[in-house]
Amino acid sequence: MKFKSVIVSCEHASNAVPARWRAAFLGHEHVLNTHRAWDPGAALVARELAHALGVPAFFGEVTRLLIDLNRSADHPGLYSDFTPQSERAGLLKRYWRPYRGAVRTAVARAMKRGPTLHLSIHSFTPALDGKLRTTEFGLLYDPARPAEKQFVLRWQRALRRMLPNMRTKLNNPYRGTSDGCTTALRAEFGRRYCGIELEMNHAFSAKPPDSWTDVRAAIVASVVRVLA
Repeated sequence: MKFKSVIVSCEHASNAVPARWRAAFLGHEHVLNTHRAWDPGAALVARELAHALGVPAFFGEVTRLLIDLNRSADHPGLYSDFTPQSERAGLLKRYWRPYRGAVRTAVARAMKRGPTLHLSIHSFTPALDGKLRTTEFGLLYDPARPAEKQFVLRWQRALRRMLPNMRTKLNNPYRGTSDGCTTALRAEFGRRYCGIELEMNHAFSAKPPDSWTDVRAAIVASVVRVLA
């Protein structure tokens, strides 16, 4: 499928806590520097990717420990234990609905021009529940959608050529059909919409600057190559 438009998003771009809700984290501020609060490195990759492609990008503005922009409004993981019960409706109105509405509007406009690729950029923690994750990149997609499968196979090959010592796997460490922004948009916009999530091992963002820069450049170049 030849895409007419590309959109980039980063739901977990920030670990920010607006002043109104800082009291909820008193004594637990350290958690805001962990992967529970955001996706380290994801926003920078999303920004550089959007710049290289000359396409719009959307970034979450608050920590997902207040409200998770990559969860549906009725998902049990939309809020965390830090989210005050009395503030949940307000957070939904102030952050979730505007963000998801902006991404949806951009997709709807793009779809009028033809098939649209939506790249949602994330990172994952190198170890979870005491188990080390050995994947560097995960490309999440819906296997039942041929255009998505074709795109991720080509992207996987491109990443493996550019970063041969790093492992790129499909639907790992998460399933591409799990609840998320791209999953919701697939249901609404049909098969001319292609929603792909990039999951990066966020150990990259802790690497020496030159190494991390090279990894980001390879990610961007791999997408440019696949879309050429």
